[in-house]
Amino acid sequence: MTNVLILGAYGKIARIVEQNLLNNPNYQLTLFLRNASRLNMKTATNVKVVEGDVANKALLEKYMSGQDVVYANLNGQMERWARNIVQAMDASQVKQLIWITGSGLYHEVPAPFGSWVENYVGHESKEDTRRGAKVIETSDLNYTIIRAAYMINADEVDYELTKKGETFKGTMISRKSIADFVVKIIDHPEEYIHGSYGISKPGTDDKLPEIRMMEHDL
Repeated sequence: MTNVLILGAYGKIARIVEQNLLNNPNYQLTLFLRNASRLNMKTATNVKVVEGDVANKALLEKYMSGQDVVYANLNGQMERWARNIVQAMDASQVKQLIWITGSGLYHEVPAPFGSWVENYVGHESKEDTRRGAKVIETSDLNYTIIRAAYMINADEVDYELTKKGETFKGTMISRKSIADFVVKIIDHPEEYIHGSYGISKPGTDDKLPEIRMMEHDL
């Protein structure tokens, strides 16, 4: 059995991952979120729901204990969250971390999409995201970073990956596709250790997202 701690368990991608793993005896899920009442898991056989905030390092450490994989589905103060999570994982001797963020960590996204992302997200927010990823990458964890294109709610699983050092491809990606990749990493973490992967839908290189469609939450 694989014990999985999901931080930010009410996030849109996280809920898709949870549905994929729900009631499967191969997984034990601990769902960590600020408002536990938002999740209705009364019929689930392999789920523990925990109310808490990633700002609380002591609480993080408590629920890190015994986990095999930590999957962070967060936004906000990314550098602060990254430091708290790394410290809690080190204290609990948990090594496997999946970290989701947006594209552009390494200025790897070509224009015009790269410029669009930088301008829309904003300099301060993007730099905080980059600092958070740096905390992860300089840790001793067996991390996997997912750098997502603009996220949409399409009912499809269709994606391609680019590695760190490669030019980012595409401009959009369905949350369902990201969730599919997360489950693959949970199942075969050894294949993705110390990897930073861009994820997008093939064939979308020339399609700029419309601002009116933009959604911030994961």
